[in-house]
Amino acid sequence: MNIIWARSIASLLLLAALAAVIALVTSSVRLGLIFAVLLLVANTLFNTFHTQRLWRLLDAPVYGEVPSAPGVWGEIYYRLHKLAKRWHAQVRQVEHQHSRFIQAMQASPYGVVMLDDSNQIEWCNAISEQHFGIDARRDLRQQITHLVRQPDFVRYLHANQYDEELRMRGMGGKRQNVLSVQVVPYGDHRKLLLTQDITELERIDSMRRDFVANVSHELKTPLTVLSGFLETMRELSLSEEDRIRYLDIMQQQAGRMQYLVSDLLVLAKLEGDTRPPHDTPVDMRAVLRHVDDDLRVLSGGAHQIVFESDDRVTVMGSEAEITSALGNLVGNAVRYTPAGGKISVRWQALDDGALFSVTDTGVGIPAEHIPRLTERFYRVDGSRSRDTGGTGLGLAIVKHVLQRHEAQLVVTSEEGRGSEFSVKFPLHRTQRLAGAAAGADSTA
Repeated sequence: MNIIWARSIASLLLLAALAAVIALVTSSVRLGLIFAVLLLVANTLFNTFHTQRLWRLLDAPVYGEVPSAPGVWGEIYYRLHKLAKRWHAQVRQVEHQHSRFIQAMQASPYGVVMLDDSNQIEWCNAISEQHFGIDARRDLRQQITHLVRQPDFVRYLHANQYDEELRMRGMGGKRQNVLSVQVVPYGDHRKLLLTQDITELERIDSMRRDFVANVSHELKTPLTVLSGFLETMRELSLSEEDRIRYLDIMQQQAGRMQYLVSDLLVLAKLEGDTRPPHDTPVDMRAVLRHVDDDLRVLSGGAHQIVFESDDRVTVMGSEAEITSALGNLVGNAVRYTPAGGKISVRWQALDDGALFSVTDTGVGIPAEHIPRLTERFYRVDGSRSRDTGGTGLGLAIVKHVLQRHEAQLVVTSEEGRGSEFSVKFPLHRTQRLAGAAAGADSTA
């Protein structure tokens, strides 16, 4: 017997005992019966009141509002309060888990769209809104194919074959954007639509393909020349003069391949180690002398050269890398400046760092090509670049060297009037030298 039955029977026995006591005291059975009836009526009214009270409470429950009452009704209210408290804790736990799940989905770098069995949107995160150009509140319960109408997507969604992903171009309001879309069925004919922006991956993959094609092309030409001359020298009787000329050409082509392989190795090393080099002071005077010597040798007296250097400032980093980067910049200036043109080189201290600049009066660069100059093998004019003897890797090497030294490359150019390549080193990458000369100029 539970406590409810026990208390109910105890209440009835108590009422009967009271009626019997009154009958004995008054020596009137009739009076005892009347008193017993009154007690039963009062008990009935009490139970009816609390029954109605409980009904209202169950009809419109408010958490925490539990009435008090004596006897069995107090026990009922107490048990009801404990039950409501436990259910409330469970609901809060589920809400907390749901909130954490939503936060995780919102933080995901992937777009997530939940579709019902009719392909209507049940929920989506912020990334998917950007990918598909939809609104989570406005487009709730809308057919996804009414909002994303690309034929490839519609066919993919209705084909019910989701083993492979779908690649969609021109999404997110940008013509060049590429999305990877994958559908994952779950539950009762529902679908989870996952998206990822793979524009950068596509670009890198395209660069990889171009890189392989360009390396193959760059090596194919000198190898073809070497193979042809070797076959000629083996099968034909040549004069000493022709033999020497052929050997010179072969050596020239072998040197071209050697330069290409050397630049590839340097670039691979730089790309494999993006950490800044140790903060070792560079002998900038030696670097600038080396750059000046290379500039004059490459020019061969064909250009007017102005070289200005400020010996009061140097940089912290790798001397070999700095020499390579600055040497590539002046080498490009010589290659693309016609004979008789002017090349100006300046190294100067700034209040917020140091600046190396190379200005020429060469052919210039069209504005649309400037953002891609530091890509491997990118050529504004492929035939002219090969004629000048470049490997197509110089500015890519410059880019990675400057990244390691936290420096910035700025290119300004006007087609037909020349270009300026400026390298700015930040203040924390420079060091002022005490007792150095204010500056040194040389003109040739």
